[in-house]
Amino acid sequence: MTIITDERCTGYHAPGHPERPLRIRATLERLRGQSDLSLTWAEPGDVTEAELLRAHTRAHLERLLEPRDFDLDTAWFPDIAEHARRSAAAALTASRRALQGERTFSLMRPPGHHATRNRAMGFCYLNNAAIAALAARAEGVDRVAVFDFDVHHGNGTEDILLDQPGTLYVSVHQHPCYPGTGTEHRGTNCRNYPMPPATPADEYRRALEQAIDDIRRFQPGLLIVSAGFDAYVRDPLARETLEVEDFHWLGRMIRSLNCPTASLLEGGYSRDLPELIFAYLKGLHDL
Repeated sequence: MTIITDERCTGYHAPGHPERPLRIRATLERLRGQSDLSLTWAEPGDVTEAELLRAHTRAHLERLLEPRDFDLDTAWFPDIAEHARRSAAAALTASRRALQGERTFSLMRPPGHHATRNRAMGFCYLNNAAIAALAARAEGVDRVAVFDFDVHHGNGTEDILLDQPGTLYVSVHQHPCYPGTGTEHRGTNCRNYPMPPATPADEYRRALEQAIDDIRRFQPGLLIVSAGFDAYVRDPLARETLEVEDFHWLGRMIRSLNCPTASLLEGGYSRDLPELIFAYLKGLHDL
């Protein structure tokens, strides 16, 4: 298992904001201190302007440099464009190494799945999953799937990948919840499974199984997972019911697809995030 990370990703935060660097530092400590998984560590590498422009407009890239907030949830920070580029680069590295036979997890901030072609929102500045998916398509992968199990719908990934040939986007998420999208399937390739707040875990698992069946039928040459851990029962930003063991189960289900898989950290705002990530990685490793 390869973990792609760069500790500079913890270098931005706002007091009182749920996006806290401490959760990433604690996860790094948890993974470095365990002996159940054999881990390799890698740096994000680089992302080119051309790779970014497949998913975003040039005006959006220029807006990231302007020192003013994007919305009430999404602040501008010094060097946020560089932080976002490193996170996008990590997604590319995770995907390319997955295609070489490695199981990979990008442990980076900021997240990406709310960023649309021309807007930063929802703590997201560049859409890491979409950038990686479109790069893989450009580099010859016939079919690329994105599986988003973050509790919030990945409106940005859907916006960018909608009706893109050779791609599939599948999301299981709480609704109603931020950002209010994802209420139905869209286009030829975007499948959404909205779940009411406080859905019992066994029902939530059934929706996740349905999403995984969609991916299995698609037979992707690469699977990119937008791995959000905020459907956890004690997450402060949502109202779902999953426990630690459900994320281990989910990792095993994804592993059973038996295709190259790169997982990218999206949301997850509880203090238990290190244990949730560890359980998921164990599931990816175990069968």
